[in-house]
Amino acid sequence: MRVLLIGAGGYIGRFVADRLIADPAVQLTALGRGDDADVRFDLATGSPGALTRFLDAVHPGVVINCAGATRGGARELTRHNTVAVATICEALRRSSCGARLVQIGCGAEYGPSQPGSSTAEDAVPRPGGPYGVSKLAATELVLGSGLDAVVLRVFSPAGPGTPAGSPLGRLAEAMRRAMQSGDAELKLGGLGAQRDFVDVRDVARAVHAASLSAAQGVVNIGSGRAVRLRDAAAVLARVAGYGGALHELDAPQAPPVALRATLGHPRTDPDHAGPSAYPYPDGCGSWQQADVRTARDRLGWRPRINLEESLADIWMEAACRI
Repeated sequence: MRVLLIGAGGYIGRFVADRLIADPAVQLTALGRGDDADVRFDLATGSPGALTRFLDAVHPGVVINCAGATRGGARELTRHNTVAVATICEALRRSSCGARLVQIGCGAEYGPSQPGSSTAEDAVPRPGGPYGVSKLAATELVLGSGLDAVVLRVFSPAGPGTPAGSPLGRLAEAMRRAMQSGDAELKLGGLGAQRDFVDVRDVARAVHAASLSAAQGVVNIGSGRAVRLRDAAAVLARVAGYGGALHELDAPQAPPVALRATLGHPRTDPDHAGPSAYPYPDGCGSWQQADVRTARDRLGWRPRINLEESLADIWMEAACRI
């Protein structure tokens, strides 16, 4: 099976590449903006015609798009998350390869949900910030393209390689600094939010399964369990062997920038901040939990790696910086 992987150098893309390379039945080609890609191509500025010619030459059976941006203003997010996907869809429509498209979406497309609820794929998306809006627009382009396509809405990925700017990455870095300086207490803000964390290696397994399946439409990828950030911080302290006290700073209704930085999915520029109604940078409010029954039923997929193992891997990387 010939697979074209777009965004193989990104956080999720790296693990998807590893998963596909381990499959002897897969012939993998990586396309992206970095020097490590087999073919360099910028989806935000490249023409659909150029990509079509490449698709006709390589003739993949599956195209997986892991590329995108999580930070920046609305314009940059739109270019890399929406315009780029429009280019892919148009190129696939023009191409004779007939490839299946696996698009990586995000739980931020749903926006805030009712505490205690599980969000299913038929929920009405109400993204609370420009990142979620740009990803939702990409999903709508894929669903309306007429292609053989599936969108995996990944909730909060965790595990090795977790970006330092993500909630768990920030927790690990704050704990590393506290241990390095010998602080007996660690004060953290924004820990009241609850998110559905799923290990990035489980996400890669889901992408692999989706590429082999006939599933179409939207499929949620998560653990199916919301975890409070303060609980994740306590597990991280245990894994790290941090014996100090954890003090949570009260998060006001409209938190200052310093507290906003402790939470979030993408972080937008101050001039392009999301709606003030959502005091969480990822625009997802205080609660998110995925309903993952569709992934089980249509992909044969279940998460295997628990959050403690994901946090241990995050800490191992952070500890190497001590």
